[in-house]
Amino acid sequence: MSFPTFFLANAQENSIKPPRLDSDGYKMVWAEEFNDSGAPKAERWKHEKGFVRNEEFQWYQEDNAWCEKGSLIIEARKENKANPDYIADSHDWKKNRKEAAYTSSSIKTQGLHSWLYGRFVMRGKIDIRDGIWPAWWTLGINGRWPANGEIDIMEYYRKKLLANIAYLGADHKAAWYSTEKNIDSLGGKLWAKQFHVWRMDWDENFIALYVDDQLLNKVAMDKLENQDGTHTNPFKQPHYMLFDLAIGGKQGGDPSKTAFPVRFEVDYVRVYQK
Repeated sequence: MSFPTFFLANAQENSIKPPRLDSDGYKMVWAEEFNDSGAPKAERWKHEKGFVRNEEFQWYQEDNAWCEKGSLIIEARKENKANPDYIADSHDWKKNRKEAAYTSSSIKTQGLHSWLYGRFVMRGKIDIRDGIWPAWWTLGINGRWPANGEIDIMEYYRKKLLANIAYLGADHKAAWYSTEKNIDSLGGKLWAKQFHVWRMDWDENFIALYVDDQLLNKVAMDKLENQDGTHTNPFKQPHYMLFDLAIGGKQGGDPSKTAFPVRFEVDYVRVYQK
């Protein structure tokens, strides 16, 4: 879920009846139901810390993510957090901010769990108010971004629900297949009060991204080779997943009129493979 220069793929119509999650030869191989109370399981999740990406406003810390009543809660708060790496005259945005005005959490399975191909499913609820940038996404385990590949199964900001796939373009920057869905076309505030199901079907031929069984983006694997002469495809390697709730930054918008705290809630995430 990094700052993209978008080029839009033509979203294909979802004319096929949605499959049962365990159909088509798929069997569940990993699941996180978040049924324990307290911090996410350390054997399954790592925390990102501090300022991380996209010049976002929040300071990531462990305190803002916990499990409660069968859901993962990631909570963004409007509160000051001192930056221990502060250097007044630094040109690095991670160091020239004396403090953060917001805190939040980002958790990932990097180094713990990764998967090559499969059906990935998440049931969650997102906040769509101004300045809020929740995401569920994956990164390849090898290579530097964007050559390692990125899949944004769920990303939201500025009234847009997005489904993105990124790889290394010919200009040595990220090339994107991205689709956007205006949130008002889905139901706006009423839609956001409910839980929804996001899904990725990923195999050796295609990556397809859905919300509530509506196809948002589908790209053939042979279109996703890195354009650096190596002919490597970053989506033919295992990926790990991330959940985060970002504030502001390059894409998130202006949160100044949004009342905090803000939550991204996840009921479950499950992985099926053939």
